[in-house]
Amino acid sequence: MGVRGEREANVGHACRSGKAPGVGLLHAPFALLPMSFPKVYWEQALELAPLFNELVHRVSLDGDFLQQTLARTKEVDPFTRRLLDIHSKMMELNKKEDIQLGLTRSDYMIDGATDKLLQVELNTISTSSNGLACGVSELHRNLIRHHQRELGLDPTSVVGNTAIAQHAEALATAWAEYNNQSAVVLVVVQAEERNGRPVAIVYFRAGYSPADYPSEAEWRARLLIERSSAIKCPSIAHHLVGTKKIQQELAKENVLERFLDNQSDIENVRKCFAGLWSLENDIIVNSAIESPELFVLKPQREGGGNNIYGDNLRETLIRLRKDGSNETAAYILMQRIFPPASPSYLVREGTFVRDNVVSEFGIFGAYLRNNDKVIINDQCGYLLRTKAASLNEGGVVAGYAFLNSIFLT
Repeated sequence: MGVRGEREANVGHACRSGKAPGVGLLHAPFALLPMSFPKVYWEQALELAPLFNELVHRVSLDGDFLQQTLARTKEVDPFTRRLLDIHSKMMELNKKEDIQLGLTRSDYMIDGATDKLLQVELNTISTSSNGLACGVSELHRNLIRHHQRELGLDPTSVVGNTAIAQHAEALATAWAEYNNQSAVVLVVVQAEERNGRPVAIVYFRAGYSPADYPSEAEWRARLLIERSSAIKCPSIAHHLVGTKKIQQELAKENVLERFLDNQSDIENVRKCFAGLWSLENDIIVNSAIESPELFVLKPQREGGGNNIYGDNLRETLIRLRKDGSNETAAYILMQRIFPPASPSYLVREGTFVRDNVVSEFGIFGAYLRNNDKVIINDQCGYLLRTKAASLNEGGVVAGYAFLNSIFLT
């Protein structure tokens, strides 16, 4: 991870660049130069993308598995309960989705202790920042091209990013499969949108958080969408596959065999799983209380800033054990991954700071199926987020991380 380091100028801890007075635009935070990244991990992640796409699809078809796995979580998590209630209604109606579209992102870190590529999570709804990810790749290529002599780097080693184009292509192809020229693509965002035209695709940019459903009107709208003939991205089943509890269940012995046929594919998927446990495992819970720095406590929430670390993790586990309630079903425990750290310059609001950083990268995926015909099953670019090694959380929008790109080595 040493594209930076001695090749960069020796500057003070934080310096201010020029700012244009009166300009209201604010750039997204980014790393000044790309992260060195071994090609072997990059190729492994690309190979995994279609496997996880297919896995999400097959798990989504097993309604009983989703309902049974999330049954205890449903008792203590109102948001998951509402999603499962909609899913249950679709099962009662025997609602089949002829055309299924999934736009996903599988996030990974390199574990410094084992040198393994380990999955952090699998996102099945609102896989954001693909547009920004493409922009930062071009930024880094241009910076290296203009300063190639000083840096001694090859700009072509910065991995090009086609995430936005390939996701747009997947949406367009799904729209064509819907086969109604007057139909539109509806993007569900925070504000209410209405029109009088047929809807071919409903893309959920929102809908992953309880805050997106402030009243019963939003839940009625979600149910209406699920009952409609529109292509849902994601469907309620695909949405549920992305929950932390399903991720933990899939990591159990012999569960992947329920959904994947090829033994080599099963082994390739399984070897990227980090340690994942339910809170019913007393041995692991005891270990987490004794050594909380080695674990992450995850609730069934998306959007960043929800995970629990360190002393807060220990206190939460002790409280849950003392209360003896079913609230333990709302969480899973995950092995904490410690990527190798390296120096970098991070730029936010026109100011840069030098810090030791770690990175998490995600591979976007697209999956489109019309009944038995798989039309798209591919990787679609990447998102690399870099944060100070001293921080726990790592979301860009949440204010912790910086956009970055990959420099293959």
